[in-house]
Amino acid sequence: MNLEYYIAKRIASEKNAGKEETKPAVRIAIGGIAIGLIVMLLAVAIVIGFKSEVKNKLIGFGSHIQISVAVDKDSAVEPLTIDSAMMARLESGKAICHTQATATQPGIIKTDDNFHGIVLKGVSNDFNWDFFKQYLKEGKIPAISKDSVCKEVLVSKKVMELMKLRVGDKIRTYFIIDGKVRVRPLTISGVYSTGFSDYDKLVIISDIKHIQKLNGWEQNQCGTIEVLTDAPEKIDEANDEVFSVIGNKVDVQSQKSLRSRTIREMNPQIFSWLDMLDMNVVIILALMMLVSGFTIISGLLILILGRTNMIGILKTLGAQNWSIRKIFIYQTLFLVGKGMLIGNIVGLTLCLLQKQFGLIGLDAENYYVDTVPISLSFTNWLLINIGVLATSALMLVGPTYIITKISPAETIRFE
Repeated sequence: MNLEYYIAKRIASEKNAGKEETKPAVRIAIGGIAIGLIVMLLAVAIVIGFKSEVKNKLIGFGSHIQISVAVDKDSAVEPLTIDSAMMARLESGKAICHTQATATQPGIIKTDDNFHGIVLKGVSNDFNWDFFKQYLKEGKIPAISKDSVCKEVLVSKKVMELMKLRVGDKIRTYFIIDGKVRVRPLTISGVYSTGFSDYDKLVIISDIKHIQKLNGWEQNQCGTIEVLTDAPEKIDEANDEVFSVIGNKVDVQSQKSLRSRTIREMNPQIFSWLDMLDMNVVIILALMMLVSGFTIISGLLILILGRTNMIGILKTLGAQNWSIRKIFIYQTLFLVGKGMLIGNIVGLTLCLLQKQFGLIGLDAENYYVDTVPISLSFTNWLLINIGVLATSALMLVGPTYIITKISPAETIRFE
């Protein structure tokens, strides 16, 4: 049997273990570990959840990868001819799960009292509506078919409120094509709200045939081909597969090269901002580790002082310094375990409540989400707990060195 562990367990299990003056210090040590762990769990869960929400919304509006005709910055958008053989090769990729043709056209919607700039995003009948179904607030998804032109559009709640519109209202959209104003009457079939204000205030989803007619494109032409993967972590793999298909190809009509861009390449500022959040988490984790560590060190020193008589007796009986130090390390780790148990229960409960009920809200204008998002995997939870336990154990070794300076003759008389 491990003698040091046995003694430490007996001390910890005693009802009135230690002197009364040591109990507040013990409670503070346990509380410090618990609070530190709660803060770490919440910090990691919130940052991961926030990054995931923003990325998912960017992908929802723009897909994982976009294929288009390579043009200069100041050049007009060139139509991309949809090649059925190329599309089949793309969809055969292991990391690619779906491809869809889309196009965008800037314009203005106008009512009798107001007007607003928008971007009309045209989609085809094979468009993946999962993202917009998730954020559909009212009405229904436009019924876009392959043969007929659908005049229904999906409009954001933000635009609806700004323009004082309702589901079923007809809107006039104005576009400037080759210096001429073109008008398209459309009907609102549904309302979406993602909380991503930069996109919500602009994007209206319609039938791609409207944009094809406005620009004089053929039915087999589009602005971009959007590529979706099974998971965001497969974007680079999918991009390699896309490049293997289009790397040496040119558009059939314009004879210009094709290019692919990932969602990160299309939104570098937002992704750089999201990457900076990782540094914030590292700083929070480091600070909480230090605070928890110093709290538990203080508790350990007070425990040693409260057991000075016992230390003297053990030394008199022939116990080695390291053996006595191990007793107090074990005892303090018991306190760390209690603090971690409390921290996990409270931290995970708070995460669960926020995830299920969205108790804490945010301003979507500034944060792109309307409630504090939560995402905590088992791996992240386990790593945090291992980190806290390992850091606490390492920080406890040094302070126990004070035991080697205690004289048995003096400590037996110490009260």
